Order: sequence, then structure tokens, then C-alpha cells
Amino acid sequence: MSKALEFSPKDHVVYPTHGVGQISSIEEQEISGMKLKLYVIEFAHEKMTLRVPIGQVKNVGMRKLSTPKKMKTAIETLKGRARVKRTMWSRRAQEYEAKINSGDPISIAEVVRDLHRNSGQPDQSYSERQIYEAAFDRLVREFAAVEEIDTTQAGERLQKILEVE
Repeated sequence: MSKALEFSPKDHVVYPTHGVGQISSIEEQEISGMKLKLYVIEFAHEKMTLRVPIGQVKNVGMRKLSTPKKMKTAIETLKGRARVKRTMWSRRAQEYEAKINSGDPISIAEVVRDLHRNSGQPDQSYSERQIYEAAFDRLVREFAAVEEIDTTQAGERLQKILEVE
């Protein structure tokens, strides 16, 4: 296990099911009699700390922040027309959750685009609103980290893009 570490303390990373976090340290712990090197990731938004064994990084899908180019593609996705399938809500909700938990900003942008409602449109159901807010929040946090701005500014910028339609 002497390969170079992929991440270092202070790096921002994306953990698919939790979004953007920051590596606070790398520590060694003994778990079940085995010594493991772990990334300690802080998710300030959720007030949560996660320890990921260095050898499991690929398996769990942890990755570096998106490149500005990939984030631009995600923003372009937001500007597109909503594509809502005519399947039952429960099936679509599962698909939306899977896209959010994939951690891919383009997939998350698709969920935001498809569930966004402008002022003249009918209201969302409670579960639609929950999924929309989860996707929007996840996209805002990665956009803010990539652009190096705070989440309030990032949210306002994304909201403006969505309102343009």
C-alpha cells in the first residue's frame, strides 16, 4: 500500500451519497486487528465526519471536485428543457434519487431541471419538493466549491439560470 495518496488534507472531495466534504486529516486506526489508513472527511453542512479507508476510495466512488468545464456542462443542462417521463411517480422518484446519489453533477443538474417549477406552474408534491431541494442543494455545494464562492451566492446564481426560461 505504498502508492501515492490521491487526496491530501484540505482537499475538497465529493462523496456520492453525501456531496461535497473536505478532508481534514489522514489517520491510521486499528479495526478488527488490522491497521487501516483512513481519510477523515468533514461535511460541515451535515455536521458529519466520515472515515473512508484509503483502499476503498474507488469502490465508494469518492472523487475530486468537478472541473470547471464539467460544471459548465452541468449548468448548460439546467438551461435545457425538462424531460419528464410519463411513468409512475414512485419509479421516477427512485431514478431521481439514484441520479442524486451518483454524485455526478450533470445527472444532479438533470434532476434539478426536471423538477424545477417557475411561478406560473403547478405546485410540487411534498416528495417532489424534497427531491428537488436535495438535488439543488447538492449542486449548489459543488458549484460553490468549484467556483470558490459561498453557497448563498452559488444558490442565487443557479436560481437565476433556472428562472431565465
